[in-house]
Amino acid sequence: MRRINVIAIVLLCVLTTVGAVAQKKEYIHPNTSKKGWKPLFDSTLSNATYPAGVWSVTDGVLTATKDESIWSQKEYDNFILDLDFKNADGTNSGVIVHASDTKDWIPHSVEIQICDDYSKEWSKADPDWQCASIFGHQPAANKSLKRPGEWNHYTITCKDRMIWVVLNGTLVNTCDMSKFTSAKQNPDGTVPPGWLSNPMATLPLHGHIGLQGQHAGAPIYFKNVKIKEI
Repeated sequence: MRRINVIAIVLLCVLTTVGAVAQKKEYIHPNTSKKGWKPLFDSTLSNATYPAGVWSVTDGVLTATKDESIWSQKEYDNFILDLDFKNADGTNSGVIVHASDTKDWIPHSVEIQICDDYSKEWSKADPDWQCASIFGHQPAANKSLKRPGEWNHYTITCKDRMIWVVLNGTLVNTCDMSKFTSAKQNPDGTVPPGWLSNPMATLPLHGHIGLQGQHAGAPIYFKNVKIKEI
């Protein structure tokens, strides 16, 4: 009886480990051609909310002419978001998740930063303002960002209060939102910007997904923006 129990426990551990590895692989290297994956926005942007005339799609590339965000009409909870982005010189943009208020989104969402870390301005910025950071809260590590004019790849997974950010195939940020209980100080002792007035630990998880437009005067380009709910 004991031997059977031991075998059962070992088998359960093996299956659990295999499941965890498979899940992790999906978070890092998802196959977006498989079942469950859908474009976040359709080719005509009919399922998006954005100011008229600002965002457009040309040859599959999505871009904006102003500093106005584009939002999914649908609200999401747990998901994997997979996309390509291309910076210009001085780009400062972002992927916005858990946005419960798209009109006043900055304190009511989480932004995964996109910017040109090679530029004079952003190369000198605080690490949690640079590319692949959880903006204002947690910097990325071990990242390899491509230069302006080259396509980068993001895979962003949001599951409960965890966020995983994969840049060009490398996991560069793992953030536990539940640890960010103060709007005055991050867990590492750094101070978030004053406009991030709601602690991440208190943010609703059911919300819209957005892409920031032409912020700081430099354009940003997106393509192959796909999502899978989990």
